[in-house]
Amino acid sequence: MRYAARAVPYYRELFRCQAIDPRSIRGATELDRLPILDRALVRARPELFRAESREGRSALAFLTSGSAGTPTQIHHDRRSLLLNLAFGERERDPVIRLSGGAFRPKELYVGYETSTFKKVIAFYEEATLMPVRPRRRFVSLNEPVEAIAAIARAERPDVLVGYGGWLDLFFKSVAARGLPFDPPKLVMYMGEALPHGARELIEGRFGVPVLSRYNAVEAFKIGFFCERRSGFHLHEDLCHVRIVDDSGNTAAPGSAGTVIVSNLINRGSVLLNYPIGDVASLSEESCGCGRTSRLLSELEGRIEDVLQLGDGRAVHPRAVWQVMKEVPGLLQYRLTEMEAHRFVLELVTSDETAYGAAVLQASPRLASLLGPDARIETERIPTIERGRGGKFRAVQSRADVAAEARPTSGAPPGSGAIGE
Repeated sequence: MRYAARAVPYYRELFRCQAIDPRSIRGATELDRLPILDRALVRARPELFRAESREGRSALAFLTSGSAGTPTQIHHDRRSLLLNLAFGERERDPVIRLSGGAFRPKELYVGYETSTFKKVIAFYEEATLMPVRPRRRFVSLNEPVEAIAAIARAERPDVLVGYGGWLDLFFKSVAARGLPFDPPKLVMYMGEALPHGARELIEGRFGVPVLSRYNAVEAFKIGFFCERRSGFHLHEDLCHVRIVDDSGNTAAPGSAGTVIVSNLINRGSVLLNYPIGDVASLSEESCGCGRTSRLLSELEGRIEDVLQLGDGRAVHPRAVWQVMKEVPGLLQYRLTEMEAHRFVLELVTSDETAYGAAVLQASPRLASLLGPDARIETERIPTIERGRGGKFRAVQSRADVAAEARPTSGAPPGSGAIGE
């Protein structure tokens, strides 16, 4: 707090105007006294949150994925990046355990070359001496499912890592098409939430445990799954997390709300009480693994994913999934609200016959969900293009479509997570 008051323009002005003595805030929970940041202001004026100090001037610049519209520039100082190596051992422990105890499990990452992860790795290679390096191979997300299945069969990785939406599509495709595939010991999803029902498919049909890490460009380490997979163990000494309701008040344990984060170690861009855009809840339960940090539920989606209909109703992506989950031969779908009462439903199916059956089964139930005035246009496509940074959203509004079409600064997008 003293550093923010001294070095960061936004907090210098905030503390002066509101007569806040930074020395009076002595614990992370007391950060809740500060106002919740305006995401639009952080996106439009990132320089207000960058420290005017040696750490701030030499910090590395990253961009968020811009999945909610415009990418946000965030700076991380070099010391906080190096701290990520040490604190990363917490997250590595359950991976090592579920991979059979190997100190260097073999990893197959499916993602994009322009990811934040690769930028951080390049910094580590330049700034540290790492005599023992991870056994890791990167494969482009643009490769066909059949090609990646063949690579996995040849490489036999211990861990398969990818975006939640891509992993869902991959395992559904392997199952539907009967592709030859030797399952890894572990699946790790990051960068976006795992679609509803995907965990049951991967763990139930393929017998592979699914872990996750909750990371973002704004706060590289937020939480991680342990072997019990009951929720995210929070890195409470690195990132303070609170959940707030629609009124901005702290939500009761177990109640879903907006995730608010405060990065406690970054001295590049200082963000305290920042609404990261995700929806989740905090648990009152302790984990049977013995770790004592608080548990955050598996993410329920993003705030932007909820459709606000013209009649005042809100439709959550889970409600759409309930309609689509039992459609046979359906590999992937995306529902886009183009304008009031007009929707486009894009379907990726195993074949043309499955597409016809999917339309017959899903259309009337979806129309019932979206209201009597809803007009739903359906289209079969070979694959669904991903948004900025490789993110996939199964439900999006016309505002999202317009945001994706806006030009950016020309810099490559970040991944939205340090370890996607």
